[in-house]
This record gives sequence, structure tokens and C-alpha cells, in this order.
Amino acid sequence: MAGEPQPDCLFCKIVSGEIPATIVRETETTVAFRDINPQAPTHVLVIPRLHHPDAASLAAAEPAVAADVLREAGNVAADEKITDTGYRIVLNTGAGAGQTVFHAHAHVLGGRGMQWPPG
Repeated sequence: MAGEPQPDCLFCKIVSGEIPATIVRETETTVAFRDINPQAPTHVLVIPRLHHPDAASLAAAEPAVAADVLREAGNVAADEKITDTGYRIVLNTGAGAGQTVFHAHAHVLGGRGMQWPPG
């Protein structure tokens, strides 16, 4: 059920501490940790502690938490010192868009030039 930890969800297991991660920031509503397969010098995932399968369902059910995810993405960028050079926040939705873990999350990417269009 949305909002509740899912036993088969990798990110729910990171939130609970069952699976280790390199955590860079935590708030009451979010956890930010380094991606294990980075696509840029800075690649941090920001996730809500609550389980929602994608960003749209998170925003519909918990708009304040969705805002927290975006705020924390900006805080990660500041902590990583990539705000001046620019960074990208990516929210993939669905397998066709590259989402592989179906727990809402934002990728914070920076530290190199970002091409457009992406992918």
C-alpha cells in the first residue's frame, strides 16, 4: 500500500537501515544517498521515507513531502558545491523512462556538463 514500507522495495530497506547506503543528508521526511552506479561526478538520490511508486503518485498523495524531496535536492546540490556550475534533477517515471526502483526518487546530477536533449 502506498505510504507504507514495502518488504520487497530496495529504497524502503535503505530507509529502515536494513540495506546500507552512503547517506549524505537526512530529514524527517527524506533520505539522500549516493547512487551505487553514478552517471556523473555527483549523483545522489533523494527519496521520501514514505513509499510511493513514482513522483506523480507521491505528489498526489503527499504534496508537502514531494516539495521536501525537491528542497532536499537543492540542499544536496549546495552541499556538493555544484550550484554555481549547474546540476540536473531527474525524476524518472515508469520502466520506459528508465525507472528501475519503483519508489519515488529524484536523481541529483552534477559535476560535469549536461547535454541536451538527455538520453
